[in-house]
Amino acid sequence: MPIENKLLAALPRKDYQRLLTGLEPVTLTFGEILYEPGKTIQHVYFPNDALVSLLSLADGHLALEVGMVGHEGMVGAPVALGINISPVRALVQGTGTSLRMTSARFRKELDACPPLQRVLYRYVHVLMAQVTQTAACNRFHVVEKRLARWLLMTIDRVGKNQFLLTQEFLSHMLGVRRVGVTKAAGILQKRKLISYSRGNITILDRAGLEAFSCGCYRAVKDTYEHILG
Repeated sequence: MPIENKLLAALPRKDYQRLLTGLEPVTLTFGEILYEPGKTIQHVYFPNDALVSLLSLADGHLALEVGMVGHEGMVGAPVALGINISPVRALVQGTGTSLRMTSARFRKELDACPPLQRVLYRYVHVLMAQVTQTAACNRFHVVEKRLARWLLMTIDRVGKNQFLLTQEFLSHMLGVRRVGVTKAAGILQKRKLISYSRGNITILDRAGLEAFSCGCYRAVKDTYEHILG
């Protein structure tokens, strides 16, 4: 069977087979919290078709998405750098499957496997680029452009053009009030880029959505393709 997670798929077959002995399949469900800021990271996750948002918290309750991880990456990147404390809340945004490993086992595997080290260090660089670009995007770009960028990043990772997302959830992801989400979605609908009704989002024009989005989407995608291929 093909290996769904791209980081695992990039490993030499013998290294992947050894790593597989410590990986267990799990289902991640929408709304599940994998990590909280300041808490110990017990497991690392290699999503297959699940999607996880990385949220920065302010004042203990205000949340803003600073990154997302799907089949292209790993949740728990600090562990690859020898850190077992999470700086973010990791929240499952899209239900799906994943492989997970205990952090202690992962650190041992990482020390013993140079190919895994190379793949993970390059991925951490890409994830840092995504986080920094997202921070700039949240500060300087209007909500509808940010929504277009966010939708493109999401469909790249879930592999489908239709998904269910509430206004409340989107407001947390974009750091705006629900009325701001309604207005932004309305602009994209008027341009016939998406259909949005009662939380159901359908991408109608992928190329048009990318043309409408700010340049942050392409900047992150280009970095990923250049570094990880």
